[in-house]
Amino acid sequence: MEKTLDLITIGRSSVDLYGSQVGGRLEDMRSFSKYIGGSPTNIAAGAARLGLRSGLITRVGDEHMGRFIREQLQREGVDVRGVKTDPERLTALVILGIRDDKTFPLIFYREDCADMALSEEDIEPDYIASARCVCATGTHLSHPRTEAAVMHALDLARSEGARTALDIDFRPNLWGLAGHADGESRYIESSRVTAKLKSTLKHFDLIVGTEEEFHIAGGTTNTLDALCSVREASDATLVCKRGPLGASVFSGSIPRELEDGITGQGFKVEVFNVLGAGDGFMAGLLKGWLSDAGWAESIRIANACGALAVSRHGCTPSYPSLPELEHFLVNGSTHEALRKDKKLEQIHWSTNRKPEWPVFRIFDLGNSGALEQRARELRSEPERVSEFHELCLDAVIRVANSRKGFGIVCDDDHGRAALRRASDHELWIGRSVDANDTRSPDFKPELGADLGGLSEWPSNHVLICRCVCHSSRATSKWKEQLARISRLFAAARRNRLEIMVELDCGSSDRECGHLI
Repeated sequence: MEKTLDLITIGRSSVDLYGSQVGGRLEDMRSFSKYIGGSPTNIAAGAARLGLRSGLITRVGDEHMGRFIREQLQREGVDVRGVKTDPERLTALVILGIRDDKTFPLIFYREDCADMALSEEDIEPDYIASARCVCATGTHLSHPRTEAAVMHALDLARSEGARTALDIDFRPNLWGLAGHADGESRYIESSRVTAKLKSTLKHFDLIVGTEEEFHIAGGTTNTLDALCSVREASDATLVCKRGPLGASVFSGSIPRELEDGITGQGFKVEVFNVLGAGDGFMAGLLKGWLSDAGWAESIRIANACGALAVSRHGCTPSYPSLPELEHFLVNGSTHEALRKDKKLEQIHWSTNRKPEWPVFRIFDLGNSGALEQRARELRSEPERVSEFHELCLDAVIRVANSRKGFGIVCDDDHGRAALRRASDHELWIGRSVDANDTRSPDFKPELGADLGGLSEWPSNHVLICRCVCHSSRATSKWKEQLARISRLFAAARRNRLEIMVELDCGSSDRECGHLI
């Protein structure tokens, strides 16, 4: 069968709610950012960003969060044919925070969650046969039902000549070894878990884990002895992650020193957030391995992906695109805190924007202030302006006929009902930020002096800003316009929103072009 996918991951899928405030207790977080999460989900998205054709096998709930995961995966370019919708269970949820460079509190909400209901019946042989590699993670070996699903997928993959990989991904409380408040715990000894992991190791060509994860797989806290124990159970290539010391690869017998394994270039960076960094590392490692780059280069790629991940907020959102990775590998950074490298962050933002709209057709209702003025002139009721917005939206929906590339522009003054209803359709939605008084250079007052009101905007609303191109003789006016747009752009980036600038060139297009 033709291999249309490079990689299929299988296992956990959740919604991550990351505390937006850094440096305090989880109890003191005031707001949260929402991302997709779960190791296999992160790995699939990270691999897709690096150019691998990746897919995911998991379950999500038949509700808003399940749809969010599916839609976000599609935006990342992940094949979702293996993502099943569970009509009975809720999507898993994780709440996380960043306390300091060593403390990252998290709470797993996984009681009878959708992904832990994954079963053998969810594994489609043709789907597995379409992949060059199947990657499993350790949590789904913790329950007989999910273990059966994973082992069935691995058996099918091996029968089709595909490669197989395991990210040990040991979370003690997901194996029932720790309480709800101990989500960040990384190691608790358990002969039961060791026996379960050891019984599966022979099914893998690649096994990846931290030193603590090899301790649980090998049944001893001596890392070299643990690696030797794993080697007795499996001929797989072993990759031992060692935090700031990088990683070591062992393709054959285990040497006397960890440093005697194959290593790759490491990167000295500030640790801002370790959560999800291992999944970024795994995505990079799979990129190298499946590209036959050799182990030293594969570890270099993986280390770079891990370095970028620990430097940013969130898991999947922090992972690099391929152009970003290539830039970092060639140029490095002058900042150990990579998120403060403006050039690198610009590449990260510009190459990971989703979705793309190469062509779209927009019904632009403009600023409702002009419509309101026209209504007054016609001695019509102001409510008619809102009705007109909805009438225009109905026209757009009918013309679009479920096709992509259509949209509408209005504002929140009289277009509120239309804006909210537009979100139920796959439309491009533009929303004006300009004050209703077209002579005013300021933004709508409800956005606030610091534009903090943008935090209330849905992620699919695009900021529409009008910019008047003044003549070259009025340089102070033009500088004011540029400063205004720059301020809005920064606020849009901060809130993960897109921005569109409408250029009002007045009577001279040539003059406008000269100024731009």
